[in-house]
Amino acid sequence: MNVFRHVVMFRWAEGTTTGQQDEVAARLRELPAVIPEIREYSLGADAGVNPAAYDFVLVADFADRDAYLAYRDHPSHRAVVERYIAPIAAERASIQYTT
Repeated sequence: MNVFRHVVMFRWAEGTTTGQQDEVAARLRELPAVIPEIREYSLGADAGVNPAAYDFVLVADFADRDAYLAYRDHPSHRAVVERYIAPIAAERASIQYTT
């Protein structure tokens, strides 16, 4: 079964607190309960094994591109991005692909 996968990685701005990072993770973990298009959702902080890695990653699976777009534009997702992620993100990288 093919899935449409979204992967996003962040580097947090200098001075970002552990509390802020934990809040991002907590708010993101709430989204599968309110956005039915999400099939699978995994997120976490970097394990610190390799230098120059990003600080945080989210991997989300959807039935198709349209389901991903519904998630991307969902008001609950947008609120998390705007209120919790944008203020502390120094860098962001993402990719979407079909498996």
